[in-house]
Amino acid sequence: MQTVQFGTLNYLVLAIYLAGMLGIGVFFARKQESGEMFFLGGRKLPWLAVAMSMYASLTSAVTYLGLPGTAYSENIALIIVCIMSPVVAPFILLLFYPIYHRLQVTTSYEYIEKRFGQPARYGVAGLFVLARLGWLGTVVYAPAMAMSIVTGIPLWGCICMMGILATAYTALGGLAAVVWTDVIQFVILIGGAIWVAVSLGNGVEGGTAEIFALAKEAGRLHIADWKFNLFAMSGPVVAISFFFQLMQDYGTDQVTVQRLMATGSLKKTVKSVAFNACTDFFIIGLLLFIGLGLFAFFHGTEIVNGIGSDKVMPYYIIHYLPQGISGLLITAVFAAAMSSMDSGINSIATVLINDFKITPHDSRITDVALARIITVGLGVAATSLAFYVSTIGGIIKAFASFMSLFSAPVLALFLMGVLTRKGNFQGWLVGLAVSVPATLWLQKMVEAHWVYYFPVSFLVAFGTALLASRFFNSAPAPNELTVWKK
Repeated sequence: MQTVQFGTLNYLVLAIYLAGMLGIGVFFARKQESGEMFFLGGRKLPWLAVAMSMYASLTSAVTYLGLPGTAYSENIALIIVCIMSPVVAPFILLLFYPIYHRLQVTTSYEYIEKRFGQPARYGVAGLFVLARLGWLGTVVYAPAMAMSIVTGIPLWGCICMMGILATAYTALGGLAAVVWTDVIQFVILIGGAIWVAVSLGNGVEGGTAEIFALAKEAGRLHIADWKFNLFAMSGPVVAISFFFQLMQDYGTDQVTVQRLMATGSLKKTVKSVAFNACTDFFIIGLLLFIGLGLFAFFHGTEIVNGIGSDKVMPYYIIHYLPQGISGLLITAVFAAAMSSMDSGINSIATVLINDFKITPHDSRITDVALARIITVGLGVAATSLAFYVSTIGGIIKAFASFMSLFSAPVLALFLMGVLTRKGNFQGWLVGLAVSVPATLWLQKMVEAHWVYYFPVSFLVAFGTALLASRFFNSAPAPNELTVWKK
């Protein structure tokens, strides 16, 4: 693979962006007067800013690089996610957020304590921490990988740079800094995707029509295979998988719940979720089109034989776009990653302090100071995990591995809580004990396609927990903690 200099102009563009993010953290640092302000922005953040932050947080570099890579190397079956996002939105707004706002929770796991007791709260909060730490490893690794390709800087150096910077402004400014940096990052990552798509449409001889013609000929448009195949991705399987995964991401995961609770009202939460669903519909389709465009652009060439599918997009940006523009688009990859990392470490810190009741031993250490200390520690942990993720191979597969093991059982407990009055924590523990080894077996022994990981883990945990709950005596849940209000 040929080496191309990143260039002075590109470095300047990237440096301005990174300095701007740090500047926002410094600006909000002086406003962090309490834990409520650090973790929820005083519950007064504008709904549109929260919506942009929520989207930018979950649209990490895993999505930004992984979706084009999947369309480039496999097919566009993930286009089904465009449909599932607005389909899931009414479910989470009816099942979860009315209860959260009624209880005025800081973390979604406060609901679990009221429904199942304190041990259950510790259990799901612990699984959240494990899942999101693994997730953070992927969102640091992905842009570091891209940066290493385009600049020649060693991968370890890029990982450290990414981790240190995102940790710094998050520790300084709390959730307010996270949300407002995410707003800027949202604009950059959307604008960057549009630019690459237009560039590919103009760069392929025959334009968009030729891109789709080549994709159809190569089977990249094939999404409606109804045959059961554990080793391939198809439309129906993607629909089932992402229905549950999006319900977890937007309905129970603290990264999202924390933002939506910061709006202060259910009405604003509805607006934020609707905005996010519409944006999902647009950007997922756009990223998959980029993958098809890259396939058409490099069709019949051997130039990218040594590059994995996750790396094709940054390779195209730096080799085929002009200086300045390529720097801005690589910055979009950074934006996608940093918006996820800052949100992740802020949310994990919130859970550690609010759910695990971590308090300072020294009375001179304030709540904000403790939050900053924990945030820095989490940043170091996430950066370290990025080195492990680099050994898994394939950023979407790495992401799916962590989330299926730890987050799918969490969704099972939340749904048991809101949908049943007799489901209990002991039954869920049995479900967890069965789902974790079953998921590891699916991943390591069967080596099934990653799209099966999450739904299998959820269904095993939920089904087993419901059955096992019948063998444990527990008092029925109060009506106000379920959707069955009389």
